Amino acid sequence: MMTAMLAVDDRHWWFRGRRQIIRAELDGLPLVRGARVLDAGCGSGRTLVELADYGEPAGIELDSDAAQVARARGIAEIEVGRLEELPWPRASFDLITCLDVIEHTKDDRVALRELHRVCRPGGFLLVTVPAYQALWSWHDEANHHYRRYSRQALREAASDSGWTIIRMSSFNSVLLAPAAVIRISQRRLGSRNGYTNNLDLPPQWLNRALEQPLRLEAGWLRHGGTLPAGLSLLAVLRKPWTDV
Repeated sequence: MMTAMLAVDDRHWWFRGRRQIIRAELDGLPLVRGARVLDAGCGSGRTLVELADYGEPAGIELDSDAAQVARARGIAEIEVGRLEELPWPRASFDLITCLDVIEHTKDDRVALRELHRVCRPGGFLLVTVPAYQALWSWHDEANHHYRRYSRQALREAASDSGWTIIRMSSFNSVLLAPAAVIRISQRRLGSRNGYTNNLDLPPQWLNRALEQPLRLEAGWLRHGGTLPAGLSLLAVLRKPWTDV
């Protein structure tokens, strides 16, 4: 699965659209000049290209092949390691992004507490996760997920880990209904027939068409809107100023 991601994350509609969503949220944060920024679970490092616009980026990635690709971009310090054991001292970063990563951890609270440790007081964490446990499917198993999230579950995990919740929204709303029909049907049939990893690059016209709804959602989020439902959830979290 990681090999498939590395091959397409510059061009695939999902990654391109998610980057638009992330930028829409980050543009609204009161970041300090020269902020230190961490992408926790940085994959090939493509998101670090975006994060360089917000400060001095760094990344950590569990997969050594992905980390090598990220290092080759030459834009950030890249470490190989786990979210649960970050190699930086306390209060190192003003902003952390953790994009579709904590669902891969056995204990999400351990990961969120470690991210809290390396965040500076008053700093931010932007996290995205897959939504709705009811949509659990072969896709989640193939990606080694431990869970999907409801809003309440994400709020509780964040709050239990010391974060203050600033904002939460769904995204990737247009594809929720068709994806739900396909995934629930496959699960009930107990068959992997028809399953794909969703990371094959579609024809150019379709790739553009699938990206467009995410671009529109990014515009809505940029103006402070939220979306009530979608295949994914995002949350903007803040470390209280009183935490050290």
